[in-house]
Amino acid sequence: MHPPRHGEGDRPKGGGGGVATASAALSSVAAATAISPSRGGAGRIALASVAGAHGVKGEVRLKLFTDGAASLRRHEHVFVGGIDRELETLRDASGGAIARFSGVGDRSAAESLRGSLVEVERSALPPLEEGEYYHADLVGIACVDGDGAAVGSVVGVENFGAGDLLEVEGPDGRRSLIPLKPGIADLEDGRIVLDREFLA
Repeated sequence: MHPPRHGEGDRPKGGGGGVATASAALSSVAAATAISPSRGGAGRIALASVAGAHGVKGEVRLKLFTDGAASLRRHEHVFVGGIDRELETLRDASGGAIARFSGVGDRSAAESLRGSLVEVERSALPPLEEGEYYHADLVGIACVDGDGAAVGSVVGVENFGAGDLLEVEGPDGRRSLIPLKPGIADLEDGRIVLDREFLA
C-alpha cells in the first residue's frame, strides 16, 4: 500500500498512471462515472473508461481517471474491456478525451465498448514516490472509525476538483463520499480511519 499514511503531502500518482489527481486514478480520476476507477484485469491499472461513441467512424469518448490525456497518450497499447488494443489516436475534449482504438471501425463497434475500462499493466507505469498512491490501491480497503470499529470499505474514488473523495459502502449497502483529508479520512496501516460524522 502506498503510502502507510495519507497526509497533506500525499498525492495520487497522475503523471503516467492510473490515478488521478484525479482520478484517478482514483478521479480526477475523476468526475463521477458509472464505473468506479478500480482494478479490472489482474495487475492492471485503469486510466479511463469508455463513456460512449463519438461520431460515426469508430471514435469513443473517454472519462479519464488521470490528470490529463498525456498520461494515457504515452501508452501505445492498452486493454479495453480486457482486450489488448492499439491506441491509434487521442485528443483532449471537454470533460475527458476522444480516442480511436484498433479494431473499432464504426459507431456500432464504438458504442459496444461503453462502460469498458481502459487499462495498462501496472509495470508500464512510473514507480511511485514517497507519499504517492494509485487510486486503484484504495479500492477494497477496509474502513474503521476512530475506535477501530468496522464501518465499511472503499468501493471507488472520485475527484471533482477539490481533492479525492472516497466512496465508502457500509454494511447496510449505503454509500457515502468522504473527503480523503487528515482528520476526516486517514490512510493508516493499510486501512482508512474515518470520522463517522461524514457517513450518510
